[in-house]
Amino acid sequence: MDRYDFDFIVIGGGGAGITAALTTQGFGKKTAIIERAKLGGECTWTGCVPSKALIRMSHVYSCAQAMASYDLNEGDNGENSVLPPLQVMKHVRKIQKKVYNAETPEVFEKRGIKVIEGEAKFENAHSIVVNGKKFTANKFIIATGSAPMVPKIEGLEEAGYYTNQSIFNIDALPKTITCIGGGPISMELAQAFNNLGVSVTVIQRSDILKNEDKELVGAFKKKLMESGVTLKTGVSPVNVMQVGSNKILKLKDSSGAETQVKTEAILVATGRVPNVEGLQPENAGVEFDKHGIKVDKFLRTSVKNIYAIGDVVGPYRFSHIAEYHGAIAALNALLPIKRKVNYDNIIWVNFTDPEIAHLGLTEEQARDKYGSKLKIFKYEYKDLDRAVTDIEEFGFIKVICDRHYRVLGAHIIGHQAGELIHQLQIVKSFKIKFTKLSSLIYAYPTFSDLVRKPGKIAYLDMVQSNPAVKFARMFAKKKKTTAED
Repeated sequence: MDRYDFDFIVIGGGGAGITAALTTQGFGKKTAIIERAKLGGECTWTGCVPSKALIRMSHVYSCAQAMASYDLNEGDNGENSVLPPLQVMKHVRKIQKKVYNAETPEVFEKRGIKVIEGEAKFENAHSIVVNGKKFTANKFIIATGSAPMVPKIEGLEEAGYYTNQSIFNIDALPKTITCIGGGPISMELAQAFNNLGVSVTVIQRSDILKNEDKELVGAFKKKLMESGVTLKTGVSPVNVMQVGSNKILKLKDSSGAETQVKTEAILVATGRVPNVEGLQPENAGVEFDKHGIKVDKFLRTSVKNIYAIGDVVGPYRFSHIAEYHGAIAALNALLPIKRKVNYDNIIWVNFTDPEIAHLGLTEEQARDKYGSKLKIFKYEYKDLDRAVTDIEEFGFIKVICDRHYRVLGAHIIGHQAGELIHQLQIVKSFKIKFTKLSSLIYAYPTFSDLVRKPGKIAYLDMVQSNPAVKFARMFAKKKKTTAED
C-alpha cells in the first residue's frame, strides 16, 4: 500500500502548475492538480489569451478605420463602411474557449493526471484538504498565481469597477473608460479600447511603464496621446461618486490641487498580489509575506518537500516566467542535481501599440552598474525599407553593450518588437558579441534587419577603435596634411 495518495500534488492549474504537473507525470510520477476555478488559470481566462485577442481585434478595427493611409479609398464617396465593433467580447470569449479545449480536465485525465476541483487548504506538510476531503502527497508544488490589487479609494466599491478578471465578461463596450494604473495591463487595455472607439483616460500617480527604458517610455507617451488617449500622471484618486449612469472620479496632485474625471466605467490595474489567502501554508510550516511565498534559488520553500512557482513567488509575474519556474521546480523536486533560477537574461513584452520589448538592463540601470563605459547603438524603423513599405515607420531599437560589445540590454519600440527581441536574447544568453551579427546574411526586405543594422554600426565602431586602425588613420591624415603643405 502506498504511503501517500500521490507522488506530487500541484496546487493551481495555470501555466506554472500545468507545466510542473506535465513534467512530474512525464517522469512516471502519480500526479494531481488542484484547481479552484478553471484549468488554464489567469493566462487563459483573464490575462494573456483574452487581452491579446482583444488587442488583435482592436488592431484590425483600427486598420480598417485607417484605410485612407493606404490610398485605397480614392474615388469612393468618402463614406466609412466599417461596421461598429459590437461583437468584440464575443470574439474574445470564443478564443478563450478554443484555447481551453486543450486544457480541460478530460485532457489531463487522459494523460494520467488527476484533476481535483476546489479550494485547497494545507493540513500539514504532506496533506491537504479540498471540499472536506483529505489528500496526501510526498511532494507539493504551489502555483496559486496572483490576483488584482485594488487600492482603497472612497466610494470605489459602491460605484463599481472592473479588473482584468471581470473586464472580458462585458457584452457592450462603454462609451468612456478610465484606467487607474500605469503598468502593462493598463496600457494594453487602454489602447485596445481606444482603438475600438472608446474614449479613454489613464490615471497614474507617477510615470507609466516604470520598469522600461525611459527613452522608450518618452516615445510611447507621445504616441499614446497622439492616438487620442488622455494621460494624467502625477495624480492620485481621492474618491468616486456615482452620478446617474456615470462615475465622477476626484483626483489630487502633489500640490493638493483637485480635478475631476467623468467616466462610464473604471478599470483598476494597479498591480498584483499573490494568492496565498485561504491556502493556509503556515499549517505546513511554509513561510510567506505580503510579496508571496518565500523560496530559495531552487524554488524550494522553507519546507523541503514543498516548492512554489509562478506569480505566487514573483518577482516577475509573466506567463513565460511561470512556465520557466514550473519546469525548474519539477525537475529539482525529481532529480538529485538541482538547477538554480537565473534571471540574467529576463525578457518581456508590453503588447501595446506599438509593442515595447525589454531584454536585460535599461540604459539607466546599465549606467548605474557600469558607469560611462557603455556603448549604445540605435537604429530607427523609418530607415528600414520593410517598415516603409508596411507604413510602420514609428519606433527604434536600442542595444546597450559593454566596452567589449557584449549585450547588457536591448529595447525595441515598434512593429513586431516582441518577435525581434528574441534574436538579441540569443546573442546575450550565449555571450555572442553584438558585432558578430554584421557578418550574417538577412533576407531582404524584413523587419529582422532592424537587429542586424545596429550590429553593423557596432562592427564599424569596433574596427575604428582598433589601435592599429587608429594609427593607420592618423598616419594617413598626417601624410595628407604634409602633401598639401
